[in-house]
Amino acid sequence: MKVAKNSQENSSKTISFDDNFLLPTIYGEHDKNLKVLEEELDIQIIPRGNFLKILGENDKVNLAYEVLSKLYIQAKKDSIIDIGEIIGTINISKGEIIKKTNSDKKDYESLSISAGKKIIKPRSDRQVEYFDMVKKKQMVFCCGPAGTGKTYLAVAFAVSMLKLGQIDKIILSRPAVEAGERLGFLPGDLKEKIDPYLRPIYDALNDMLTFSEVLKKIDSGSIEIAPLAFMRGRTLSNAFIILDESQNTTPIQMKMFLTRLGENSKMIVNGDLSQVDLPSGTKSGLRESTNILKDVKEIGFIKFTEEDVVRNKLVSKIVSKYEEFEKLKGVGKRYF
Repeated sequence: MKVAKNSQENSSKTISFDDNFLLPTIYGEHDKNLKVLEEELDIQIIPRGNFLKILGENDKVNLAYEVLSKLYIQAKKDSIIDIGEIIGTINISKGEIIKKTNSDKKDYESLSISAGKKIIKPRSDRQVEYFDMVKKKQMVFCCGPAGTGKTYLAVAFAVSMLKLGQIDKIILSRPAVEAGERLGFLPGDLKEKIDPYLRPIYDALNDMLTFSEVLKKIDSGSIEIAPLAFMRGRTLSNAFIILDESQNTTPIQMKMFLTRLGENSKMIVNGDLSQVDLPSGTKSGLRESTNILKDVKEIGFIKFTEEDVVRNKLVSKIVSKYEEFEKLKGVGKRYF
């Protein structure tokens, strides 16, 4: 890969890629990946075969070059480059540029984890902080809006530790908000009744393991997926435990779940306090627990924002608009 500068005070750069076979992966169908870069960085990219000419403000041109260099490396690893990968690479490259003169700069590549058939990397500075925190803390509370990768990253850590033999099993749980009569009216046996509530967890697992691997591990008990109510009375040792959608727990349920933690186990509690589905007047167990436990040093707390949304750029804008609306209404978020 070669770089040539013109004489306009670094306001443009031309980057070339040695392997032409990788160009469709980098550019995207109908150059859609390049269009995402242009929109996100407010630059112009002119493709000429295996050359790309980048035009714009100096800092943005340099950032675009860094991003394209990383995407080229990703393409060489046979990685699929989607919009989430591009946005994540932009976020990480911004963080690297800011921290270049900082002596405690993170080694972003070292934070990657191998989760089955996927290599998972942080896609924002806050995700870097999250990766670091999960490795150091026994329990982590992770709050934030939809699309920030809360469930996906937690499952990735769990699969990685199971593959490495650091734990014996993964336990994935989620409250079924409409438990009781409404759940009873659903057709099928218990598994068929609760599966719709646990679908996001299944989706994350199937993205990292083959379908047969998931079934085999569920049958052997090394992966257990169960509603929150099934956790009562248990001690969960040598396990990676994930509670998803925890904003829909009551304070009693949350206390019950947190006290299941056994020896050599790690627990991640995910939730989004902007999407509480509990009956009106019922306090969220997530909100209460983060306030009660905020000073416990063994517990980590991370809060994602709309800037960390990697699912789809439109999701980030939707979250931002709802937050503006809630602020106007005076709706506070009283948690770390």
